[in-house]
Amino acid sequence: MYAIVDIQGQQMKVEKDQKLFVHRINAEQGAKVEFEKVLLVDKDGAVTVGAPTIDGAKVVVEVGSQVKGDKVLIFHKKRRKGHRKLNGHRQQFTEVIVKEIIA
Repeated sequence: MYAIVDIQGQQMKVEKDQKLFVHRINAEQGAKVEFEKVLLVDKDGAVTVGAPTIDGAKVVVEVGSQVKGDKVLIFHKKRRKGHRKLNGHRQQFTEVIVKEIIA
């Protein structure tokens, strides 16, 4: 059984006991969080597609640790002008574990 769920603007395919890294969620470690924007559910070949979401369906996850992603470097240069600028960014992520899919 799997589901496609919208988590903070990102669509993800989730299965039970799967670990995901999603954009930072303001919740304590070990807390249960429910996502109700379920777009599709597949129960052993029986596919249910929402329009746009499925009523009554939700995905329950347990919040794990708060981590940072890899550093992304952004480099700007204008040729023949002597202009160079280097900037870096590390995205904040939350590790979540899918506990159950209710459909």
